Amino acid sequence: MEISTAKTNRIEVVDSLRGFAIMAILLVHNVDHFFFPEFPISSPHWLNVLDQISVKVIFNLFSGKTYAIFTMLFGFTFYIQHNNQKKKGKDFGYRFLWRMILLAVFALFNAAFFPAGDVLMLFVYVSPILFICRNWPDKAVLVLIIILLLQPVEWVQFIVSRFDPSYQLPDFGAVSLHQQVVESSKNGNFFDFIRVNTTLGLKVSLLWALGSGRFLQAAGLFLLGFYIGRKKFFISSPDNSRFWKRVLAASSVFYAIFYIIKKLLMQTGPMTQQTVGTIFDIWYKLAFTFVLIALFVLLYEKDFFRKRVSGLRFYGKMSLTNYVSQSIFGALIYLPIGLHLAPYCGRTLSLLIGIAVFSLQMILSKWWLSKHRQGPLEGIWHKWTWINF
Repeated sequence: MEISTAKTNRIEVVDSLRGFAIMAILLVHNVDHFFFPEFPISSPHWLNVLDQISVKVIFNLFSGKTYAIFTMLFGFTFYIQHNNQKKKGKDFGYRFLWRMILLAVFALFNAAFFPAGDVLMLFVYVSPILFICRNWPDKAVLVLIIILLLQPVEWVQFIVSRFDPSYQLPDFGAVSLHQQVVESSKNGNFFDFIRVNTTLGLKVSLLWALGSGRFLQAAGLFLLGFYIGRKKFFISSPDNSRFWKRVLAASSVFYAIFYIIKKLLMQTGPMTQQTVGTIFDIWYKLAFTFVLIALFVLLYEKDFFRKRVSGLRFYGKMSLTNYVSQSIFGALIYLPIGLHLAPYCGRTLSLLIGIAVFSLQMILSKWWLSKHRQGPLEGIWHKWTWINF
């Protein structure tokens, strides 16, 4: 009886945490108009102040943090699937690679509506790390996680620049290419919009991830989620409660330290900012990510909190459907192919729109899951994953 309850709690808290991450990503994207840089030219002073507060609160709380939660839980889900098949004497690895080919199709569809903002294709490119490490011992996985999250490429670039002052970081051209995507979006032609987004826009997203350390970070977070699954840290128990309390304390301290260092580094030269500064920007956000995760897991053990947020589990169970549909909503609301409300919506109004979209998605998720085991895209993904070759 205790095992069954623990399993249920584990699944529920993970689904709710994933729902929280997808909700927060939606709010960040709304406040930023889904990377479409058009905002009202003039607004009343009080509204400008409110917009500034909205940006600071949403970005400081969620930007770069809830993406990390979403990424980590991707690795956790792989552990669940791999472990379930392993119990049956099967190797999920090769089926997983096929599953990632299918994810590339969903990523392409998502990219079509999100100018230069898709992250699913990054998951596709990075996912082989899970296939490679699926049978590694825990210590080897942990060592690789540490190496990846240390961001070795940026450290190497920084060290090289110390010895060679003329050294320049590679310019992947993501900024200029993104401007081309934005300009193309402004013409309002639907077919041009889809074509540019699925070609140039997707390229911009991947190039930006390459230049910002996201590739190694995503690989490290995938493996971290896989490792957490192995260690069963999401199962409710006194030992795991103590573990998450220690995580909360440690991550809070590291967040403060890394944030201060990052601020100091921003006062140094461009090379240091773009190498070590990037590292500490990633680290302080990752530390705060674990503040959020630990708080969520610990509070979820309390009835008063769980009753108020457990509805997020419906949202989290349909994470792929909700993530992709967010992009469609964003394009239709803010961009010229739709209502083109970007020039009329300040940050605060956009935040309220994001909350409204989330509320609608939540209602639809609960309704759909009352009639089906999985969300629409999740059902298709599952069915095609297990197709017989």
